[in-house]
Amino acid sequence: MKVILEKNVKGLGKKGEIVEASDGHARNYLIPRGLAKKANEGNVHNLKQKKKAKKRQARRELEEAKEKAKKLENKMFTIKVKAGDNGRLFGSVTSKDIANKIKKEIGEKIDKRKIELADNIRTLGTKNVSIKLHKGVTAKVKIKVTEA
Repeated sequence: MKVILEKNVKGLGKKGEIVEASDGHARNYLIPRGLAKKANEGNVHNLKQKKKAKKRQARRELEEAKEKAKKLENKMFTIKVKAGDNGRLFGSVTSKDIANKIKKEIGEKIDKRKIELADNIRTLGTKNVSIKLHKGVTAKVKIKVTEA
């Protein structure tokens, strides 16, 4: 019997796949537990529609990430902080500070977890920072830390 898997089933397949299962296994185990549904014409059509919608959504997200990357690419953001002798900061500039500065200046909301910092910035000066917006889409910005 052909069934569409609703959840990942070990040894059978992953969610959304159409697989062949023995009649008894499908009727007595998979379907009653909500792990699968019969692969009739209507269910197969719904599955195809969901896959198309997912592809459209992924394409849209990629385009949005590319547009965001164009806005951010090679921009310089200046962050003013208190500093002591030898250019050492009182505290540090974190990815959250950078995300807030970007939102304030150009209105683009960036998730702080997408900002790739090896370690928080603890000295005055200019640093190059990568922002991973999407798989394969990365924007490089410059963060200039100055004394307030």
